[in-house]
Amino acid sequence: MTDAVTGAAARAPRFAVARRRLRLARRVVARMVRRMVHRWRSSLQVRVVTTTLLAGVAAVGLLGGYLSDEIRDGLYEQRLEEVLGASAIATQRAQETFDSAVPSTPTELNGLFGQTVGALRQGSTSDQAFLRRSPGASVPVFVNDHSTTADPALIGLVSLELRSAVQGSSEQHWVPVAIPGEGGTDPGIVVGSAVTAPVVGQVELYFLYSLASEQQTLAFVQRVLALGGLGLVALLGGMTWMVTRQTVQPVRSAAQVAERLADGHLTERMPVRGVDEMATLARSFNEMAESLQDQIRRMEELSHLQRRFVSDVSHELRTPLTTVRMAAEVIHAAREELDPAAARSAELLTAQLDRFEDLLADLLEISRFDAGAAMLDAESRDVRDVVMAAVEQTVPLAERRGVWLAVEMPGEPVVADIDPRRIERVLRNLLVNAVEHAEGRPVEVLVAADARAVAVVVRDHGVGMTAQEAEHVFDRFWRADPARARTTGGTGLGLAISIEDAHLHGGRLEAWGRPGRGASFRLTVPRRAGIVLDGSPAPLVPPDDDPHVGVSYASHEGRPDLDPAAVPDLDRLEA
Repeated sequence: MTDAVTGAAARAPRFAVARRRLRLARRVVARMVRRMVHRWRSSLQVRVVTTTLLAGVAAVGLLGGYLSDEIRDGLYEQRLEEVLGASAIATQRAQETFDSAVPSTPTELNGLFGQTVGALRQGSTSDQAFLRRSPGASVPVFVNDHSTTADPALIGLVSLELRSAVQGSSEQHWVPVAIPGEGGTDPGIVVGSAVTAPVVGQVELYFLYSLASEQQTLAFVQRVLALGGLGLVALLGGMTWMVTRQTVQPVRSAAQVAERLADGHLTERMPVRGVDEMATLARSFNEMAESLQDQIRRMEELSHLQRRFVSDVSHELRTPLTTVRMAAEVIHAAREELDPAAARSAELLTAQLDRFEDLLADLLEISRFDAGAAMLDAESRDVRDVVMAAVEQTVPLAERRGVWLAVEMPGEPVVADIDPRRIERVLRNLLVNAVEHAEGRPVEVLVAADARAVAVVVRDHGVGMTAQEAEHVFDRFWRADPARARTTGGTGLGLAISIEDAHLHGGRLEAWGRPGRGASFRLTVPRRAGIVLDGSPAPLVPPDDDPHVGVSYASHEGRPDLDPAAVPDLDRLEA
């Protein structure tokens, strides 16, 4: 019992090693299969060459099999015709020998049979000859079976079925057989016919012919066909590889140049060689790249001029605006002495000047983002304090609109590296928009955080918005309903500036909406600089709604209109 336990304990490590090796082999095989599949899917040349080789192997295999069968059948039919002719001659000669002999004793008769079989073996092309008594024949004398071999395996090749067909028949009968030998078996044919012998009457004469030479010829032809087929397939594969390389190489070059162009290297061009179709493709591609580069350069100049124009106009308008503001304040201060119409005009003038100043400030901020001059003044702050500051600034507006503000925040500090001024501006814009569109229903503010990010969700239950509107809600000067009047004097740039502030933090600003169900905006920023967001600690879509309806995502990877390789939106540039 102790020895059995010891043996099992000794075998256990070997089994563990074998299992580890098996797992390692499986992983290696799986890795090789994945690489082959990836190579197959990623290379047009490999697919074309592989398909051509498979088709070539199938065609050569079918053609080789057909030729081999035809050659085999031809050799067999030719040899069979020779064998039947030779056996017919030998049978006729044996019959003549029997007809001319007059044996009188069993000894003479057995001697006659033995001499006849030997003479037939020497005078014909057969390998062996057999003379057999017909069973059931009543003869006055007893004679033995005679053959040119004593090998029982060869004698046994004369089957009972063949003997039954030969007995009482005047025609030749033959069957294919397998002749045993030292190195295996060779194909052969046994031909039998009936002859009439003196004294005993009908006897059976059989000849064994070997087809070993024909088998060798067929094997040689098959080897030649196989070698020729392999050479043909190899030649076909090489030709296909060369042709596909000449075709695919320019396509690969075009793809590489296109990738370089997409990365912003607008001076990349395809090499042009010759005057064939590929050279024409290269020239056309280069002409397209030249045209694209020229258009992008002109669009960049136009965009630069537009940004500079907006910045210059914004700065230049500040001086006359200051003068107008001073005059408006004087008029506004003396409005009590004016008639009611003039007093009302003074109040409207002051309100519109406030809105005009806000618009100039937003235009200057947008111009800084467009020029890449916006700077982040980050510091470690508790996001809850920034949220409460934005909520407190929105409370007066909410009271006037009859909207209840509900804030839900964690009990512990939520510290992140942020620019408080910009985050507060984003939240203020979201809260003002939520109150503006809440239609008297509550507005909910949710603050959540995890180890990587902080999220603030502003949700209203007002008019909501469709999926198409959610996709454009961050566009500049875009309004979902142009006929809807503004009651808070917005500039139309608040959400556009908000998403730029989110991008500046390495975060994202996302929107969701459903008509009649309200809207939800989620601001997500990383807690530390350099953290790449892969999610958010707070849900954007309410739990009781479809998460796939009306969602618009704005990633933190940067705006596409600042990509030097991207064509600017002409409609937005002309707006």
